[in-house]
Amino acid sequence: MITAYPFSAVVGLDDLKLALILNAVSPRVGGVLVRGEKGTAKSTIVRALAAQLPPVDVVAGCRFACDPAAPDPSCPDGPHAEGEQRRSRPAALVELPVGASEDRLVGALDIERALTEGVKAFEPGLLAAAHRGVLYVDEVNLLHDHLVDLLLDAAALGTCFVERESVSVRHAARFLLVGTMNPEEGELRPQLLDRFGLTVEVRASRDPDERAEVVRRRLAFDADPAGFAARWRGEEAALAERILRARERVADVVLPDVRLRQIAAVCAGFEVDGLRADLVTANAAIAHAAWRGRATVTSEDVREAARLSLPHRRRRDPFDAPGLDEDQLDDLLSRHDTPDPDDDPDPGPSGPGPEGPHDPGPEGPDSPNPNSADGPDGADGADGPTPEGADHSADPGDPRGADRSAPESDGPAPDGAAPGERVIAAGEPYRVRPFRVPGLGEGAAGRRSRARTPNGRTVGARLPSGRLQRPHLPATLRAAAPHQRERGRTGPGLLIRDTDLRESVREGREGNLVLFVVDASGSMAARRRMKEVKAAVLSLLLDAYQRRDKVGLITFRGADAELALPPTSSVEAGAARLRELPTGGRTPLAAGLRRAAEVLRVERMRDPSRRPLLVVVTDGRATAGSDVAGPAARLAGTPGVVVDCESGPVRLGLALDLAERLGVPAVRLDALAEGGLRDLVRAHRHQRRHQHRDQHRHEHRHEDRRGGGPAGGHRNDYRKAV
Repeated sequence: MITAYPFSAVVGLDDLKLALILNAVSPRVGGVLVRGEKGTAKSTIVRALAAQLPPVDVVAGCRFACDPAAPDPSCPDGPHAEGEQRRSRPAALVELPVGASEDRLVGALDIERALTEGVKAFEPGLLAAAHRGVLYVDEVNLLHDHLVDLLLDAAALGTCFVERESVSVRHAARFLLVGTMNPEEGELRPQLLDRFGLTVEVRASRDPDERAEVVRRRLAFDADPAGFAARWRGEEAALAERILRARERVADVVLPDVRLRQIAAVCAGFEVDGLRADLVTANAAIAHAAWRGRATVTSEDVREAARLSLPHRRRRDPFDAPGLDEDQLDDLLSRHDTPDPDDDPDPGPSGPGPEGPHDPGPEGPDSPNPNSADGPDGADGADGPTPEGADHSADPGDPRGADRSAPESDGPAPDGAAPGERVIAAGEPYRVRPFRVPGLGEGAAGRRSRARTPNGRTVGARLPSGRLQRPHLPATLRAAAPHQRERGRTGPGLLIRDTDLRESVREGREGNLVLFVVDASGSMAARRRMKEVKAAVLSLLLDAYQRRDKVGLITFRGADAELALPPTSSVEAGAARLRELPTGGRTPLAAGLRRAAEVLRVERMRDPSRRPLLVVVTDGRATAGSDVAGPAARLAGTPGVVVDCESGPVRLGLALDLAERLGVPAVRLDALAEGGLRDLVRAHRHQRRHQHRDQHRHEHRHEDRRGGGPAGGHRNDYRKAV
């Protein structure tokens, strides 16, 4: 038997400990999402918690862990008679691997036996195994979206439904859901984030003494797991007993109206969507009061619950970092606080007391208000001096008609940038035109390009390559029908053999690798162009996030190109690198294309099923390095698009030439927005119409001054022209 690391021996991570304990006290809290960098003991502490949960009584022989005191009436192994034999076992800890299938998660009907033998056999999945225990999902952000949907639906309803080929199975599935993720590998969708009750940000301590203690304890555990666990057995037993007492007390905890109004005021003040935040905060406050041994919820309980239930619900777009302004939280609590007689005399904003591991400490979630516009990412910097050789003319294609005679800079470039380089603020992202990879792929599920996927619409049937997973009944019946006479079938119905079975071929959407190659040279800084370029790339990054793509970022300026962001599922990292991108220097376009070809070559070996989409953002002016013909030839045939950033009254068309070399379409920067090309054509027609009208008016006035023909004749000519 594998010895788990003791929960009580974990150093620090007080917020995470508290969030897990609140869920252990009351499953209604709704689970925990643990966000943090790698190597922060996320998995260790979750596995340690399972050992502290009280043992459960189950009906002997029931595969669905039914409670003998209240068996599930719809249990597939039931119905269970009252007083049926029972047994006691530890609470289950079930781990869901990233590569799990839908059948492994919810269970599977044995379709082969159903068709060939007429037997309805159901194999329970991991949701059934986790009933009344802990379901742990490591790297939950890497799960396919449909699996996360199934998982969170079961967690919210406490029930798992399996519907396959007119056979329906339902069973109870109530568990403590814990998910962990590294934000650098990609975010969950906001609607899925909202389904987790609490969230905790964890990172390694920066205190040398605390880090040394972590290493000391881990080395001692690795050297003698059983002996180390024995030294902490007393603390573990006391913790388990306290959780059990809190579980028994939680049903009797009172939530006064004043505290309920406080919860509602806090959720409204932070502008969270929906009412799930209010429910989760209320349940977490009740659990916290039970954990602290109180019979009535206090303002301290509300504060601790809000700190854990609101940060992930305040995100407005995928580029926002989760967080909570605790000063604002305290202000909202104080403005809606009417002291109750049962309240503690001075609970304090975060005082843990001797019993509860919930002091946020120096590693807590204190952070600046993410809605603040202060700082380099939120403010438009002042216009700096125009670089030598910059184009001073106005851009007639600018849809906003802004003065673009000078570059816009937020300040000096970061350390390591070349002299003269600076960081230019990004504009606001917008909805962009969809770009897709042509053909039919077989990559990871997503929302961009057509692909054969396990989930999607059925487009055909084929012989199964292994175990039958997705049967195609009409094709199976058509394959069996011609052989009924030779099989001796004379009555109604069909005799079906294994060779008749057909599985569905389904078509859906896949996620792609979107590789951005961005020109950050000095020419891009002229006339505030880089602000629009960054806004365009941010918009494409947002589109990649919504379509579940991987993204990479290559920038080129000066004398070489740089892989600013290796291919990753984290568009947040891409947005951060883009905002910090300095601008200046010459334009080594060939170096950028060579680096793109090398990155794509490596990614084809690493993930051959994920098809690439190349996005080159440049004005096409190569002022440094070698000729672009060779590197462009290496990339020819790669699906993509060239975003033409050239502006001004005189256009050289160099980006169009590059697009032709690459064999991809080109789109102007001001036509990148969805509907932007249509709007651009309308604006052009409107401009031409006004120019034509003004020309005729000028001719009409000129003829009148010369005493020419009647004005009416000129007006008729003008009407015909318009």
